[in-house]
Amino acid sequence: MGTRLRQWLRRRPPAGDALLVVGLVLAEALFTVLTPQEFWPQPLPAALSWSLLAAAPVALRRVAPWPAVLAALATLALPVALDVTPTTQSLTLVVLTYTMAAYQPVRPALLAAVAMWVPVAVVAAERPPEVLPQVSAAYLVANNLLVGIVAFSVGRTVQARRASTEALRERARVAEANQRSLAEQAVADERRRIARELHDVVAHHVSVMGVLATGVRRVLRRDPDAADEAVGTIEETSRATLRELRRLLDVLRTESEPAAELAPQPGLAGIEALTEQVSEAGLPVTLTVAGTPGALEEGEALTVYRIVQEALTNALKHAGTATAQVRVSFTGDAVEVEVTDTGRGPAPTPQRVGHGLVGMRERVALYGGILHTGARSGGGYRVYARIPVEPLAGTR
Repeated sequence: MGTRLRQWLRRRPPAGDALLVVGLVLAEALFTVLTPQEFWPQPLPAALSWSLLAAAPVALRRVAPWPAVLAALATLALPVALDVTPTTQSLTLVVLTYTMAAYQPVRPALLAAVAMWVPVAVVAAERPPEVLPQVSAAYLVANNLLVGIVAFSVGRTVQARRASTEALRERARVAEANQRSLAEQAVADERRRIARELHDVVAHHVSVMGVLATGVRRVLRRDPDAADEAVGTIEETSRATLRELRRLLDVLRTESEPAAELAPQPGLAGIEALTEQVSEAGLPVTLTVAGTPGALEEGEALTVYRIVQEALTNALKHAGTATAQVRVSFTGDAVEVEVTDTGRGPAPTPQRVGHGLVGMRERVALYGGILHTGARSGGGYRVYARIPVEPLAGTR
C-alpha cells in the first residue's frame, strides 16, 4: 500500500503538494493543542484559517517555485499590514527553503532563502509571538536564522546527492555502452577474419574450376573420358564453392538482418516495378530505356538497379513536390544510368555525405565505372553513372 501511494504521488506532484499543505495545517493545529490553553490564539478558528492561508503557497512549490516564495512573503506581511498578531509560518518557510535549495541553482536558492528568512527575523525581533513572552528577541532571531540555514543545507545536500547519483548512472550507462561497443567490435573483427579465410577458400575453388575448364576445352575432342572426369570435378568444386559462399554470407550478415534467405537479387527487370512503386509513393517517375540490353553479369545488373533505387529514394525524401526521370542507355561497351528530378536540389550548406552516395560510388568503382552527382543547372538533382560492360563468355 505504501509503495503504491508513493508511486501515485510521484506521478501526480500537485496532489502530493496539496496533501503536504493539509499536513502542515494539521501539524500547526497539533502544536496549538499541545500549547497551554491560556496561550491559544483567540479566536481559534481564525488562527487555523490563517495557518491554512500561510501553508497554501506550498501547493505551488514545484509547479511555480518563485510565485510560491512571493506568496509566502505576502502572507508574512499581511498580519503586519493588518496590525494583528502574526501566525507562525516556520513549517511553510522550511518547506519552501528546502524546495528551492534542492531543485534550483545555488544563487537563486540562496536569494530565496535570504528573502524569506530575513523578514522572518525582523518580524520576530519587532513583534515576538505572545506565546513566548519571556524569550528575548535575539534568541528568536538566532533561532529562525538557524532553522533557515538547516533547511537550506539539507536541500543543497539532497541536490548534491541527486546529482552524484545521476552522474553515477550516466557513467554506468556510458561504461555499458562502451562495453557493448567493444564486444560488437570484437565480433566484427572475428567475422572479418573468418570472412578473409573463407574468401581465400572460395578464391582457390574458383581458380581450380578455371584451370579445369581450360583443360576440358583442350582435351574435349582428344580424350572425352578425361574431359568428363574434369567436368565432374568442376561440378563438385562448384557445389563446394556455393557452400562456402553461403557460409561467407552468414558470417558477413549482421544480427539485425533477417536469417539467410537466398532470394534472387533484383536486376534490370525490376527497374520498371521500382519506378511504379515510387510513383505511387508520390513522386511521378518517367522511365526511358534506349538501346538493346546486352548480356550483363548479375552484379552489373544489380548495380544498375541499386543506383536507380538510391537516386529515387533520395529524390522522394528531399526533392519535395517534383517529378523524376530515369534513363537507362545500352551501348556496345557500357550501360549508362541517369536519374534526374525537378525538386529543390541540394541544401545550400555543405552536408555530410550519406551512406547511399558512398554505396553507389563503391558499386560503380567495383566495375571500373564513373559516377557524377550534383545539382542540375536548371534546378533539381542529377545522378549519372556509366558502367563498362564486358561480354559474357559464349556471347561473342
